[in-house]
Amino acid sequence: MLYEGALQLPKNAKVAVIASRFNHLISDRLVEGAKDSFIRHGGDEKNFDLILVPGAFELPLALKKAIKTGRYAGAVCAGAIIRGSTPHFDYVAAETTKGIAAAALETLIPVTFGVLTTDTIEQAIERAGSKAGNKGFEAMTGLIELIDLYAKLGK
Repeated sequence: MLYEGALQLPKNAKVAVIASRFNHLISDRLVEGAKDSFIRHGGDEKNFDLILVPGAFELPLALKKAIKTGRYAGAVCAGAIIRGSTPHFDYVAAETTKGIAAAALETLIPVTFGVLTTDTIEQAIERAGSKAGNKGFEAMTGLIELIDLYAKLGK
């Protein structure tokens, strides 16, 4: 038997977008893209919660706390980590990625990764709604598919 998710939200599915305020010029566009995808795929705006954290490093803990409330069918993490001239980028990107993955694996709730890790601000802008599309929209679209797939797989 083939199991595959569809781009179809269950009635009254509530989602969370956990977004970093740091690099908010980019994060705000990613959130807009996620909300656009949610509404285009049948989501009700009242079932879209936005949780803001100071930076990308804080995303995993906020994700875990949000999931543990039991309110959400799934979550998108969104933000932008842009390389600078120090190794800070490497630490933040690695720990953010690991933390989000660990929270998803521990809680078994659909989570998608809409955190940009780019070398330049220009690359981030391209991925937040210009040349390379909007990765927030893509992350929410993937989440919708996962929510449907998880429902088909059962508990």
